[in-house]
Amino acid sequence: MTTQMNQAAPTTACTQDMTLAQDFGARYHDEALDLLRTLAVIPAPSHHEGQRAAFIRSWMQANGMADARIDEATNVICPINDDGTCELVVFAAHTDVVFPDEDALPLHEQDGRLYAPGVGDDTANLVALLIAARYLAQHPELLPSGLGMLVVANSCEEGLGNLKGTKHLFATYGARIKRYYSFDLYIPGLVSTAVGSHRWNISVRTPGGHSFANFGRPNAIERLCAIVQELYALELPRDVPATINVGTIKGGTTVNAIASEARALFEYRSTSDEVLTHLHAQMDQILERFCTDEVKVTAEEVGVRPASAPTRSAELERMTEVTRSIIASISGQTAIDIPQSTDANIPLSLGIPANTLGTVRGALLHTRNEWIDAASVKDGLAIALGVMLAQRELEGA
Repeated sequence: MTTQMNQAAPTTACTQDMTLAQDFGARYHDEALDLLRTLAVIPAPSHHEGQRAAFIRSWMQANGMADARIDEATNVICPINDDGTCELVVFAAHTDVVFPDEDALPLHEQDGRLYAPGVGDDTANLVALLIAARYLAQHPELLPSGLGMLVVANSCEEGLGNLKGTKHLFATYGARIKRYYSFDLYIPGLVSTAVGSHRWNISVRTPGGHSFANFGRPNAIERLCAIVQELYALELPRDVPATINVGTIKGGTTVNAIASEARALFEYRSTSDEVLTHLHAQMDQILERFCTDEVKVTAEEVGVRPASAPTRSAELERMTEVTRSIIASISGQTAIDIPQSTDANIPLSLGIPANTLGTVRGALLHTRNEWIDAASVKDGLAIALGVMLAQRELEGA
C-alpha cells in the first residue's frame, strides 16, 4: 500500500516533553530492570496468561493504580482520567510469549544483556508500559483535558492467540477509542500498516492400509504434499505484499502403513483484505480438486487477523509522524516503518489511528536465546512516556 504524506512541515516532538521523558528514563532505569527480571520468568503462553496477569494487576494496585482489573479475556486494564463517556487513548503491550512453558522461564545476564524467552517480545515493552503509565497516573495533569487513557496488558497476541485480547478490548470500548498504541518489537521499529492473515488447519483423510498388500491406495501424506505443492504455485500479486506459508505437517503412523491421515497448518498474509479474500477462494479451489470418494479434504479456520482499512486517514499520518519524531529524538535513530502483524491490526482495520513501536533494543525474538540490551531500557522508558505526553500535542492542547 502506498500513501502520500501531507505536504505540511513535519511534526516534531515537543522539546520540553522530550527532556522530561529522557530524565524519566534515566531515573527509573534500574527499577524497570528489576521489574523486568521478575516478569520475564513468569510463564505466559497464549491463552494461559493468568499468572502474569495476576502479577501485573497486583503491581498496578500496589503502585497507586487502584482501578486495575482483569477482564474476561485475561486483559489487565486500568483507566486513567476516564469518566466513562470521554474518548480514550489506549496504550498496550501483550503479556503472552510464543513458548508453551508452564514452569518458570529461564533468565540469565551476561555482558550487559538479559536473555530469556520472550524477554523483548514482549516483556521489556510491557515493563516500559507499566512504569510510564504509573507516572501518568501520578501526574494526570499531563494528559489533555477531556481525554481518557486506558492502560492495557493484553492477552493472546502471539500465533494462534488470534489477537483475542485486543478483539475483546475493542468489542468493549471500540466506539470510544480515538487512538491506539502498542509497545512491541524493537527500537527503532514502527508499524502503521497492518499485515492481515488467515490461518487454516488442512486435513486429508484416506482409508489407509498396508504398505505392501494395499499398495496403490491413496496416501494422505502424499496427497497433502501434492496440495502443498499447488498452494506454493499460487501466483501472488505483485503490487500488494502477500505471502504464504506451511508451518507444520503431521500425519501417518508407521513406515509400513499407508497414511490414513495428515494435516498441515497453512497461512496466507497480505496488507489487503481483498487479497486475503482472493487467496481464500484460490485455496478452496485447490482443496476441492483433491477431493474424491477415497480422499476427504477439509480446512478448519484457526485464526484471522484483519489487514489495514483500505484508506489511511490524515489523523493516522499525523500520529505516525509524531511517533517517528519521538523515536528519532530519544534514540538518535530513524524509525523503520514497515508493515507487520501486531495488536494494532484491530484498530487499523477499523480505521482507528494506531501505531506499534518498540521500546527496547535486542534480537533473536521467537527463539529461546532472545536478548535485550539492558542499557536500552532507559531509552525505551523515555519513548513510552514520550508518546503518552504527545497526546497533548495531538489534541492541540
